[in-house]
Amino acid sequence: MVDVLENQRTATRFRVLVEIADRQPAVSQGEIADAIGVTSQAVSEYIRELVDEGYVQMDGRSRYRITKEGVDWLLTQAGDVRRYADRVTDDVLGGVNEEAAIATADIAEGESVTLSMQDGLLHAAPGEAGPATGVATTAASAGAEVGVTGFEGIIDMEPGRVTVVQVPPVRAGGSGAVDTEALTAACAGATLVLAAGTEAVVALRRIDAAPAVTVAAGAVAAAAARRGVDVVVVATADQVGRVTDPLRDAGTAYEVSAVD
Repeated sequence: MVDVLENQRTATRFRVLVEIADRQPAVSQGEIADAIGVTSQAVSEYIRELVDEGYVQMDGRSRYRITKEGVDWLLTQAGDVRRYADRVTDDVLGGVNEEAAIATADIAEGESVTLSMQDGLLHAAPGEAGPATGVATTAASAGAEVGVTGFEGIIDMEPGRVTVVQVPPVRAGGSGAVDTEALTAACAGATLVLAAGTEAVVALRRIDAAPAVTVAAGAVAAAAARRGVDVVVVATADQVGRVTDPLRDAGTAYEVSAVD
């Protein structure tokens, strides 16, 4: 589980730091204590620790500012909480409503099914092997969609990998300067190939690869990776930031390589 949710002390440190960031520079320890439900003495001790660790800067009596290191720590913890909440929402609470899944074999209405994520799509198999199960609300033959409700458990799924492959802009040779063998190898293991920028689209055409998406590639890659899909985004050098920013905002791990 996420440390800030599992560890009470870390959770309190997180809340104190959030309150300091919200109230700076004039910070009332009493107001923070009232806001998070601890004593003023406890708040004072937490602030002293945060100052010692470089997360908070003291500018004078009752005047504090969160440092860059403090902001980075908060963002990391908040990102972990957001990803955990997304997982709960999508994989646990999502089962409150009926969802469609692809039947891996013939399924009868009312039959218990085991749920898995394959290539970013929900699949249902007859039986209760787990760890995530549901109940079919419709009958379906293998390969058809089946309605599923009554989700229990959490779908066992590793996040997908995202690789951003940078190609030169037209002024630096564009697609003509791309090592096509390297690009082919980079795309070979991906379930989903996306493109950002005209040079990237043309480079993919040179290796007979059609990108699934040519707009909002970063956001699409982040959403796909959350569902366990391995993604390659081929991006013109000028477009790389527009791809990596949404990935970073979503807390998606990625790596950047070049093929020129």
